[in-house]
Amino acid sequence: MRRRAQERRHDEVLILDQLLTYVKFDDHDRARLLGLHASLTPSFPMIAERFYEAVWADPNAAAMLSGPEQVERLRVTLIDWMSTGLLGPYDRAFNDRRSRIGRVHVRIGLAQHHMFTAMNVIRATYLDRIRELYPAAESLDVVRSVDKLFDIELALMLRHYQLDSEQKLLARERTIQSDRLSALQTMSAGLAHEVRNPLNAAKLQLELLERRLRRKDGDPALSDPIRLAHHEIERLTELLNDFLSFARPPELHLVTHDVLGVMRDVVDNERAYADRQGVTLVLDETVAVALLPVDPKKLYQVIQNLVRNAIEAAPRGGHVTLDLAFAERSLHIRVSDNGAGMTDDVRSRIFEPFFSTKESGTGMGMSIVHSFVSLHDGRIEIVTGPTGTTFDVALPTRQR
Repeated sequence: MRRRAQERRHDEVLILDQLLTYVKFDDHDRARLLGLHASLTPSFPMIAERFYEAVWADPNAAAMLSGPEQVERLRVTLIDWMSTGLLGPYDRAFNDRRSRIGRVHVRIGLAQHHMFTAMNVIRATYLDRIRELYPAAESLDVVRSVDKLFDIELALMLRHYQLDSEQKLLARERTIQSDRLSALQTMSAGLAHEVRNPLNAAKLQLELLERRLRRKDGDPALSDPIRLAHHEIERLTELLNDFLSFARPPELHLVTHDVLGVMRDVVDNERAYADRQGVTLVLDETVAVALLPVDPKKLYQVIQNLVRNAIEAAPRGGHVTLDLAFAERSLHIRVSDNGAGMTDDVRSRIFEPFFSTKESGTGMGMSIVHSFVSLHDGRIEIVTGPTGTTFDVALPTRQR
Protein backbone atom coordinates (compact mmCIF):
# COMPACT_ATOMS: atom_id res chain seq x y z
CA MET A 1 0.00 0.00 0.00
CA ARG A 2 2.79 2.40 0.94
CA ARG A 3 4.63 1.59 -2.28
CA ARG A 4 1.48 2.23 -4.34
CA ALA A 5 0.98 5.61 -2.63
CA GLN A 6 4.61 6.54 -3.32
CA GLU A 7 4.22 5.56 -6.96
CA ARG A 8 1.06 7.70 -7.21
CA ARG A 9 2.84 10.74 -5.76
CA HIS A 10 5.75 10.18 -8.14
CA ASP A 11 3.34 10.06 -11.10
CA GLU A 12 1.70 13.29 -9.96
CA VAL A 13 5.06 15.06 -9.81
CA LEU A 14 5.84 13.79 -13.31
CA ILE A 15 2.52 15.22 -14.50
CA LEU A 16 3.40 18.60 -12.97
CA ASP A 17 6.73 18.54 -14.80
CA GLN A 18 4.95 17.65 -18.04
CA LEU A 19 2.46 20.48 -17.59
CA LEU A 20 5.23 23.01 -16.94
CA THR A 21 6.96 21.85 -20.12
CA TYR A 22 3.77 21.72 -22.18
CA VAL A 23 2.70 25.32 -21.46
CA LYS A 24 6.34 26.46 -21.81
CA PHE A 25 6.47 27.77 -18.25
CA ASP A 26 9.99 29.21 -17.96
CA ASP A 27 12.14 31.41 -15.76
CA HIS A 28 10.64 34.55 -17.29
CA ASP A 29 7.17 33.41 -16.17
CA ARG A 30 8.51 32.70 -12.69
CA ALA A 31 10.05 36.18 -12.49
CA ARG A 32 6.83 37.87 -13.69
CA LEU A 33 4.69 35.99 -11.17
CA LEU A 34 7.14 36.75 -8.36
CA GLY A 35 6.94 40.43 -9.24
CA LEU A 36 3.15 40.27 -9.44
CA HIS A 37 3.03 38.71 -5.97
CA ALA A 38 4.76 41.73 -4.46
CA SER A 39 2.25 44.07 -6.14
CA LEU A 40 -0.85 41.94 -5.64
CA THR A 41 -0.43 40.85 -2.01
CA PRO A 42 -2.36 43.86 -0.57
CA SER A 43 -5.26 42.96 -2.88
CA PHE A 44 -5.56 39.33 -1.79
CA PRO A 45 -8.23 40.01 0.91
CA MET A 46 -10.29 42.01 -1.60
CA ILE A 47 -10.01 39.21 -4.22
CA ALA A 48 -11.07 36.62 -1.62
CA GLU A 49 -14.03 38.77 -0.65
CA ARG A 50 -15.12 39.12 -4.27
CA PHE A 51 -14.68 35.39 -4.76
CA TYR A 52 -17.02 34.47 -1.90
CA GLU A 53 -19.56 37.05 -2.98
CA ALA A 54 -19.75 35.10 -6.25
CA VAL A 55 -20.05 31.84 -4.30
CA TRP A 56 -22.94 33.10 -2.15
CA ALA A 57 -24.70 34.35 -5.28
CA ASP A 58 -24.83 30.79 -6.65
CA PRO A 59 -27.35 28.70 -4.64
CA ASN A 60 -25.71 25.40 -5.62
CA ALA A 61 -22.23 26.57 -4.64
CA ALA A 62 -23.50 28.24 -1.46
CA ALA A 63 -25.15 24.96 -0.42
CA MET A 64 -21.66 23.45 -0.11
CA LEU A 65 -20.82 25.90 2.70
CA SER A 66 -21.84 25.31 6.30
CA GLY A 67 -21.61 28.88 7.56
CA PRO A 68 -19.44 31.96 8.27
CA GLU A 69 -16.82 30.04 10.28
CA GLN A 70 -16.14 27.67 7.39
CA VAL A 71 -16.05 30.57 4.94
CA GLU A 72 -13.45 32.34 7.10
CA ARG A 73 -11.26 29.21 7.13
CA LEU A 74 -11.65 28.87 3.37
CA ARG A 75 -10.85 32.55 2.88
CA VAL A 76 -7.52 32.10 4.68
CA THR A 77 -6.84 28.99 2.58
CA LEU A 78 -7.68 30.87 -0.63
CA ILE A 79 -5.27 33.68 0.21
CA ASP A 80 -2.54 31.11 0.89
CA TRP A 81 -3.37 29.42 -2.43
CA MET A 82 -3.02 32.73 -4.32
CA SER A 83 0.23 33.55 -2.55
CA THR A 84 1.91 30.16 -3.05
CA GLY A 85 0.68 30.05 -6.65
CA LEU A 86 2.56 33.22 -7.52
CA LEU A 87 5.59 32.55 -5.33
CA GLY A 88 6.25 28.91 -6.22
CA PRO A 89 8.51 27.01 -6.26
CA TYR A 90 6.68 24.61 -8.56
CA ASP A 91 7.95 21.42 -6.96
CA ARG A 92 6.69 18.38 -5.04
CA ALA A 93 5.37 20.51 -2.16
CA PHE A 94 3.43 22.70 -4.62
CA ASN A 95 2.00 19.60 -6.29
CA ASP A 96 1.03 18.03 -2.94
CA ARG A 97 -0.85 21.16 -1.84
CA ARG A 98 -2.78 21.31 -5.12
CA SER A 99 -3.51 17.60 -4.96
CA ARG A 100 -4.97 17.97 -1.46
CA ILE A 101 -7.29 20.70 -2.73
CA GLY A 102 -8.40 18.48 -5.61
CA ARG A 103 -9.06 15.55 -3.27
CA VAL A 104 -11.13 17.75 -0.95
CA HIS A 105 -13.22 19.01 -3.86
CA VAL A 106 -13.92 15.43 -4.93
CA ARG A 107 -14.70 14.33 -1.37
CA ILE A 108 -17.26 17.08 -0.73
CA GLY A 109 -18.85 16.54 -4.14
CA LEU A 110 -18.00 19.92 -5.67
CA ALA A 111 -19.01 19.86 -9.33
CA GLN A 112 -16.20 20.42 -11.83
CA HIS A 113 -17.86 23.41 -13.45
CA HIS A 114 -17.71 25.26 -10.12
CA MET A 115 -13.92 25.03 -10.30
CA PHE A 116 -13.85 26.66 -13.74
CA THR A 117 -16.23 29.45 -12.74
CA ALA A 118 -14.36 30.06 -9.48
CA MET A 119 -11.06 30.19 -11.32
CA ASN A 120 -12.57 32.65 -13.79
CA VAL A 121 -13.60 34.99 -10.94
CA ILE A 122 -10.03 35.05 -9.61
CA ARG A 123 -8.53 35.28 -13.10
CA ALA A 124 -10.73 38.28 -14.02
CA THR A 125 -9.80 40.05 -10.77
CA TYR A 126 -6.11 39.42 -11.41
CA LEU A 127 -6.43 40.88 -14.91
CA ASP A 128 -8.15 44.02 -13.59
CA ARG A 129 -5.32 44.60 -11.12
CA ILE A 130 -2.64 43.82 -13.73
CA ARG A 131 -4.07 46.50 -16.05
CA GLU A 132 -3.89 48.96 -13.16
CA LEU A 133 -0.39 47.97 -12.06
CA TYR A 134 1.50 47.49 -15.35
CA PRO A 135 1.96 49.50 -18.53
CA ALA A 136 0.18 48.08 -21.57
CA ALA A 137 3.36 46.74 -23.22
CA GLU A 138 4.30 44.73 -20.10
CA SER A 139 0.84 43.67 -18.91
CA LEU A 140 0.28 41.25 -21.82
CA ASP A 141 3.30 39.15 -20.84
CA VAL A 142 2.20 39.11 -17.19
CA VAL A 143 -1.32 38.03 -18.22
CA ARG A 144 0.13 35.18 -20.27
CA SER A 145 2.18 34.00 -17.31
CA VAL A 146 -0.91 34.07 -15.08
CA ASP A 147 -2.89 32.11 -17.69
CA LYS A 148 -0.19 29.43 -17.77
CA LEU A 149 -0.27 29.19 -13.97
CA PHE A 150 -4.06 28.91 -13.80
CA ASP A 151 -4.14 26.27 -16.55
CA ILE A 152 -1.62 24.21 -14.56
CA GLU A 153 -3.63 24.70 -11.36
CA LEU A 154 -6.83 23.50 -13.03
CA ALA A 155 -5.15 20.49 -14.63
CA LEU A 156 -3.70 19.34 -11.30
CA MET A 157 -7.00 19.66 -9.43
CA LEU A 158 -9.11 18.15 -12.22
CA ARG A 159 -6.84 15.09 -12.28
CA HIS A 160 -8.51 13.94 -9.06
CA TYR A 161 -11.92 14.00 -10.71
CA GLN A 162 -10.47 11.66 -13.35
CA LEU A 163 -9.04 9.36 -10.67
CA ASP A 164 -12.38 9.41 -8.85
CA SER A 165 -14.20 8.47 -12.07
CA GLU A 166 -11.78 5.60 -12.65
CA GLN A 167 -12.31 4.34 -9.10
CA LYS A 168 -16.10 4.54 -9.49
CA LEU A 169 -15.88 2.68 -12.79
CA LEU A 170 -13.76 -0.01 -11.18
CA ALA A 171 -16.20 -0.28 -8.26
CA ARG A 172 -19.11 -0.56 -10.70
CA GLU A 173 -17.33 -3.31 -12.62
CA ARG A 174 -16.69 -5.16 -9.35
CA THR A 175 -20.37 -4.82 -8.44
CA ILE A 176 -21.39 -6.21 -11.82
CA GLN A 177 -18.96 -9.09 -11.39
CA SER A 178 -20.27 -9.72 -7.89
CA ASP A 179 -23.87 -9.79 -9.12
CA ARG A 180 -22.91 -12.15 -11.94
CA LEU A 181 -21.09 -14.44 -9.52
CA SER A 182 -24.07 -14.40 -7.18
CA ALA A 183 -26.40 -15.52 -9.99
CA LEU A 184 -23.96 -18.23 -11.04
CA GLN A 185 -23.59 -19.40 -7.45
CA THR A 186 -27.36 -19.82 -7.18
CA MET A 187 -27.46 -21.74 -10.45
CA SER A 188 -24.48 -23.90 -9.46
CA ALA A 189 -26.02 -24.76 -6.10
CA GLY A 190 -29.20 -25.94 -7.80
CA LEU A 191 -27.28 -27.90 -10.42
CA ALA A 192 -25.05 -29.56 -7.83
CA HIS A 193 -28.09 -30.57 -5.78
CA GLU A 194 -29.81 -32.11 -8.81
CA VAL A 195 -26.68 -33.99 -9.91
CA ARG A 196 -25.48 -35.28 -6.54
CA ASN A 197 -28.39 -37.67 -5.86
CA PRO A 198 -28.28 -39.57 -9.20
CA LEU A 199 -24.46 -39.56 -9.06
CA ASN A 200 -24.48 -41.15 -5.60
CA ALA A 201 -27.07 -43.67 -6.78
CA ALA A 202 -24.94 -44.59 -9.80
CA LYS A 203 -21.88 -45.00 -7.59
CA LEU A 204 -23.80 -47.24 -5.19
CA GLN A 205 -25.19 -49.43 -7.99
CA LEU A 206 -21.72 -49.77 -9.53
CA GLU A 207 -20.30 -50.93 -6.20
CA LEU A 208 -23.13 -53.51 -5.86
CA LEU A 209 -22.48 -54.76 -9.36
CA GLU A 210 -18.76 -55.07 -8.61
CA ARG A 211 -19.41 -57.12 -5.44
CA ARG A 212 -21.83 -59.46 -7.25
CA LEU A 213 -19.31 -60.07 -10.02
CA ARG A 214 -16.62 -60.91 -7.47
CA ARG A 215 -18.92 -63.37 -5.67
CA LYS A 216 -19.78 -65.14 -8.93
CA ASP A 217 -16.22 -65.14 -10.30
CA GLY A 218 -17.37 -62.74 -12.99
CA ASP A 219 -15.75 -62.09 -16.31
CA PRO A 220 -12.31 -60.45 -15.79
CA ALA A 221 -12.91 -58.49 -18.98
CA LEU A 222 -15.50 -56.46 -17.06
CA SER A 223 -12.93 -55.21 -14.53
CA ASP A 224 -11.49 -52.51 -16.77
CA PRO A 225 -14.88 -50.98 -17.73
CA ILE A 226 -15.91 -50.97 -14.05
CA ARG A 227 -12.62 -49.37 -13.02
CA LEU A 228 -13.06 -46.73 -15.74
CA ALA A 229 -16.62 -46.05 -14.59
CA HIS A 230 -15.36 -45.62 -10.99
CA HIS A 231 -12.71 -43.19 -12.22
CA GLU A 232 -15.23 -41.09 -14.14
CA ILE A 233 -17.64 -41.01 -11.21
CA GLU A 234 -14.83 -39.85 -8.91
CA ARG A 235 -13.91 -37.15 -11.42
CA LEU A 236 -17.53 -35.98 -11.57
CA THR A 237 -17.65 -36.00 -7.77
CA GLU A 238 -14.57 -33.76 -7.59
CA LEU A 239 -16.13 -31.40 -10.13
CA LEU A 240 -19.33 -31.38 -8.11
CA ASN A 241 -17.39 -30.53 -4.96
CA ASP A 242 -15.78 -27.62 -6.83
CA PHE A 243 -19.25 -26.41 -7.81
CA LEU A 244 -20.37 -26.58 -4.20
CA SER A 245 -17.24 -24.78 -2.95
CA PHE A 246 -18.00 -21.97 -5.38
CA ALA A 247 -21.79 -21.99 -4.90
CA ARG A 248 -21.84 -22.11 -1.11
CA PRO A 249 -18.51 -20.88 0.28
CA PRO A 250 -18.33 -22.18 3.84
CA GLU A 251 -17.88 -19.80 6.74
CA LEU A 252 -14.41 -18.78 7.73
CA HIS A 253 -12.76 -20.39 10.72
CA LEU A 254 -10.28 -17.67 11.57
CA VAL A 255 -7.24 -18.36 13.71
CA THR A 256 -4.02 -16.44 14.08
CA HIS A 257 -1.74 -18.42 11.80
CA ASP A 258 1.64 -18.06 10.12
CA VAL A 259 0.92 -17.34 6.45
CA LEU A 260 4.51 -18.17 5.55
CA GLY A 261 3.96 -21.65 7.02
CA VAL A 262 0.98 -22.18 4.71
CA MET A 263 3.11 -21.10 1.75
CA ARG A 264 5.85 -23.56 2.78
CA ASP A 265 3.31 -26.40 2.90
CA VAL A 266 2.06 -25.54 -0.59
CA VAL A 267 5.58 -25.36 -2.00
CA ASP A 268 6.55 -28.68 -0.41
CA ASN A 269 3.47 -30.41 -1.82
CA GLU A 270 3.66 -28.85 -5.29
CA ARG A 271 7.40 -29.25 -5.81
CA ALA A 272 7.05 -32.73 -7.31
CA TYR A 273 4.55 -31.42 -9.86
CA ALA A 274 6.84 -28.47 -10.66
CA ASP A 275 9.76 -30.88 -11.18
CA ARG A 276 7.71 -32.96 -13.61
CA GLN A 277 6.90 -29.79 -15.54
CA GLY A 278 10.57 -28.72 -15.55
CA VAL A 279 9.83 -25.60 -13.50
CA THR A 280 11.82 -24.29 -10.52
CA LEU A 281 9.65 -23.43 -7.52
CA VAL A 282 11.12 -20.78 -5.20
CA LEU A 283 9.81 -19.41 -1.89
CA ASP A 284 11.32 -16.08 -0.84
CA GLU A 285 11.49 -16.13 2.95
CA THR A 286 12.71 -12.56 3.46
CA VAL A 287 9.77 -12.10 5.82
CA ALA A 288 10.58 -14.50 8.64
CA VAL A 289 7.05 -14.84 10.05
CA ALA A 290 3.66 -13.47 9.05
CA LEU A 291 0.99 -14.01 11.69
CA LEU A 292 -2.48 -13.12 10.46
CA PRO A 293 -6.13 -13.97 11.25
CA VAL A 294 -6.88 -16.42 8.42
CA ASP A 295 -8.62 -19.69 7.67
CA PRO A 296 -5.53 -21.87 7.00
CA LYS A 297 -7.34 -24.51 4.91
CA LYS A 298 -8.96 -21.97 2.61
CA LEU A 299 -5.77 -19.94 2.35
CA TYR A 300 -3.91 -23.12 1.44
CA GLN A 301 -6.41 -23.75 -1.38
CA VAL A 302 -5.99 -20.16 -2.64
CA ILE A 303 -2.20 -20.38 -2.75
CA GLN A 304 -2.22 -23.92 -4.16
CA ASN A 305 -4.48 -22.89 -7.05
CA LEU A 306 -2.30 -19.87 -7.83
CA VAL A 307 0.91 -21.92 -7.68
CA ARG A 308 -0.53 -24.71 -9.85
CA ASN A 309 -1.67 -22.17 -12.46
CA ALA A 310 1.72 -20.44 -12.36
CA ILE A 311 3.57 -23.75 -12.88
CA GLU A 312 1.39 -24.51 -15.89
CA ALA A 313 1.97 -21.00 -17.29
CA ALA A 314 5.76 -21.10 -16.90
CA PRO A 315 7.86 -22.53 -19.76
CA ARG A 316 9.96 -25.66 -19.31
CA GLY A 317 13.13 -24.47 -17.59
CA GLY A 318 11.21 -21.50 -16.17
CA HIS A 319 10.51 -20.54 -12.58
CA VAL A 320 7.68 -19.68 -10.19
CA THR A 321 8.38 -17.43 -7.20
CA LEU A 322 6.34 -16.88 -4.04
CA ASP A 323 7.00 -13.98 -1.69
CA LEU A 324 5.41 -11.96 1.10
CA ALA A 325 5.39 -8.23 1.84
CA PHE A 326 3.73 -6.19 4.57
CA ALA A 327 2.06 -2.92 3.60
CA GLU A 328 0.40 -0.33 5.83
CA ARG A 329 -2.78 -2.32 6.56
CA SER A 330 -2.39 -5.50 4.57
CA LEU A 331 -0.17 -8.46 3.84
CA HIS A 332 0.59 -9.16 0.19
CA ILE A 333 1.05 -12.74 -1.02
CA ARG A 334 2.56 -12.72 -4.51
CA VAL A 335 2.86 -15.66 -6.89
CA SER A 336 4.86 -14.89 -10.04
CA ASP A 337 5.78 -16.87 -13.15
CA ASN A 338 7.99 -16.05 -16.13
CA GLY A 339 5.53 -17.27 -18.75
CA ALA A 340 4.20 -15.46 -21.79
CA GLY A 341 1.60 -13.47 -19.83
CA MET A 342 -2.16 -13.19 -20.36
CA THR A 343 -4.13 -11.61 -23.15
CA ASP A 344 -6.54 -8.82 -22.17
CA ASP A 345 -9.48 -11.16 -22.78
CA VAL A 346 -8.12 -13.88 -20.50
CA ARG A 347 -7.20 -11.37 -17.81
CA SER A 348 -10.70 -9.85 -17.82
CA ARG A 349 -12.35 -13.29 -17.53
CA ILE A 350 -9.88 -15.16 -15.34
CA PHE A 351 -12.19 -15.21 -12.29
CA GLU A 352 -15.34 -16.13 -14.20
CA PRO A 353 -16.78 -19.52 -13.23
CA PHE A 354 -16.41 -22.21 -15.90
CA PHE A 355 -13.86 -20.14 -17.85
CA SER A 356 -10.65 -22.03 -18.57
CA THR A 357 -7.85 -21.90 -21.13
CA LYS A 358 -7.05 -25.58 -20.49
CA GLU A 359 -8.81 -28.34 -22.39
CA SER A 360 -9.34 -30.44 -19.26
CA GLY A 361 -9.94 -27.51 -16.93
CA THR A 362 -13.22 -27.05 -15.09
CA GLY A 363 -12.85 -23.28 -14.85
CA MET A 364 -13.66 -23.33 -11.13
CA GLY A 365 -10.22 -22.97 -9.54
CA MET A 366 -9.77 -19.23 -9.99
CA SER A 367 -13.42 -18.54 -9.13
CA ILE A 368 -12.87 -20.32 -5.83
CA VAL A 369 -9.67 -18.31 -5.30
CA HIS A 370 -11.58 -15.07 -5.81
CA SER A 371 -14.39 -16.26 -3.51
CA PHE A 372 -12.05 -17.31 -0.67
CA VAL A 373 -10.00 -14.10 -0.90
CA SER A 374 -13.22 -12.06 -0.71
CA LEU A 375 -14.29 -14.06 2.35
CA HIS A 376 -11.11 -12.81 4.02
CA ASP A 377 -12.05 -9.20 3.10
CA GLY A 378 -9.06 -9.27 0.77
CA ARG A 379 -8.51 -8.39 -2.85
CA ILE A 380 -6.51 -9.90 -5.68
CA GLU A 381 -4.77 -7.99 -8.45
CA ILE A 382 -3.04 -9.19 -11.61
CA VAL A 383 0.04 -7.71 -13.24
CA THR A 384 0.82 -9.40 -16.54
CA GLY A 385 3.02 -8.86 -19.57
CA PRO A 386 5.27 -10.66 -22.06
CA THR A 387 7.78 -11.52 -19.31
CA GLY A 388 5.30 -13.14 -16.93
CA THR A 389 2.35 -12.76 -14.59
CA THR A 390 2.05 -11.91 -10.90
CA PHE A 391 -1.03 -12.56 -8.78
CA ASP A 392 -1.01 -10.23 -5.76
CA VAL A 393 -3.35 -11.28 -2.93
CA ALA A 394 -3.75 -8.53 -0.31
CA LEU A 395 -5.19 -9.67 3.03
CA PRO A 396 -6.07 -7.20 5.79
CA THR A 397 -3.81 -7.43 8.80
CA ARG A 398 -6.89 -7.01 10.98
CA GLN A 399 -10.10 -8.83 10.11
CA ARG A 400 -13.18 -6.61 9.95
